[in-house]
Amino acid sequence: MSFQDLGLSDKVVQAVETSGYTTPTPIQAEAIPHALKGRDILGIAQTGTGKTAAFTLPMLSRLEQGRARARMPRTLILEPTRELAAQVEEAFIKYGANHKLNVALLIGGVAFGEQETKIMRGVDVLIATPGRLLDFFERGKLLLTGIEILVIDEADRMLDMGFIPDIEKICKLVPFTRQTLFFSATMPPEITRITEQFLQNPIRIEIARAASTTPTITQGLVASGPGAAKRETLRRLIRDAENFKNAIIFSNRKRDVALLAKSLERHGFSVGSLHGDMDQRARMASLDAFRNGDVSLIVCSDVAARGLDIPEVSHVFNFDVPTHPEDYVHRIGRTGRAGRLGTALSIVTHSDTRYIEDIEKLIERKIDWTGKTLDQVGEGEAVETAPRERDRGRDRERGGRRQSRGASSSASVPAPERRPAPQAAERRPASSPQPQVARPPRAEAPRSYRHASEDDDVAVVGLGDHVPSFLLRPVKLPRAKAQ
Repeated sequence: MSFQDLGLSDKVVQAVETSGYTTPTPIQAEAIPHALKGRDILGIAQTGTGKTAAFTLPMLSRLEQGRARARMPRTLILEPTRELAAQVEEAFIKYGANHKLNVALLIGGVAFGEQETKIMRGVDVLIATPGRLLDFFERGKLLLTGIEILVIDEADRMLDMGFIPDIEKICKLVPFTRQTLFFSATMPPEITRITEQFLQNPIRIEIARAASTTPTITQGLVASGPGAAKRETLRRLIRDAENFKNAIIFSNRKRDVALLAKSLERHGFSVGSLHGDMDQRARMASLDAFRNGDVSLIVCSDVAARGLDIPEVSHVFNFDVPTHPEDYVHRIGRTGRAGRLGTALSIVTHSDTRYIEDIEKLIERKIDWTGKTLDQVGEGEAVETAPRERDRGRDRERGGRRQSRGASSSASVPAPERRPAPQAAERRPASSPQPQVARPPRAEAPRSYRHASEDDDVAVVGLGDHVPSFLLRPVKLPRAKAQ
């Protein structure tokens, strides 16, 4: 089957052939004919199966008739992240090369003025994240009464990010007679409720769930201790990697992305970072630098795990093992694409064993250990002990000078003498020296109030072991009223 057989317009088929595609994927072959007929579609397919073209191509064919009006877009595509939205915009620009359609991107991190200008000119295709879309609507800058086609992409990801209430609100703002194309990787109860409420007699298309990994990817587990030993293990893996060209490094927490990127940069690596707290210009600049080869490493949160098409990635390193096994499949899927060979290594500590078991259960295979196993590595031991003077120096700076506190936790540090200022000393008569008042020794701060380094993973519950002074003040009870 070819794209010509799916019923697409000649302009769209020509653009697809120019892009180098000849055979549609399963989700495209099943979804495109129904989308061209105007039917609602419920598509269940993982990211990377070609579903972007499954809704982009029929939309382009249908938009050849008609024109957009100011503030009233004709079609709306909702994406969970800015990067996915930008990628869909690139797909429209590529496949719509023969069309004169206005495409607008409505995402956070970009000034309102530039986006408002595009909306006022009239937009055929509006690609947006839910938050920024509702901001424009509530300001009266956007009308959703002209929407002909509504696409909700990566719905399960939107559920994880808390966008489901926004999705329900948006679905009530668009016309009832619209066509809705709904794509999700899984069908949790919340997603099922939305489909039953807002889809009219949909065609259900379910592609085999990508629970197995690509055979072109070499997977491995690397045992390590936590903290500085873990960063040391990552640096060793990068230096010893075979056929290394570039790598994506995944971390579970946004704050750890910046810390890890700075650590790698101090050790001489060319590295960028990408996480949800970065503004849009910085995120796109970091992605472009990695795509163009200006940096060979990029440290990411799971914002880059789904949907991003970054070709020719040779290695993926899971600095943190993902807590959801599906995220593991998406992460390592950034390498070994289009038949290329790739390597995916996960750094595992003793606290990650349950996550590894869930991953192996999902992909239905055992992942081999590279080097030592966890049984052969102690809780605080690295796989290969290397010089750690820089890490120790960093710990002294960020850990409240723990090295100078001494071995005993009960040792007290006397306060330094208070010396008079030089000007005051000159004016003071020599016969009246100021007495030195000795201060009482200061007890060491409790653990929860020390400056914890990034290696400390101990969570403080409530107030820790410190009781604020205002809670120790006596309470004065009111006097009893006279009888």
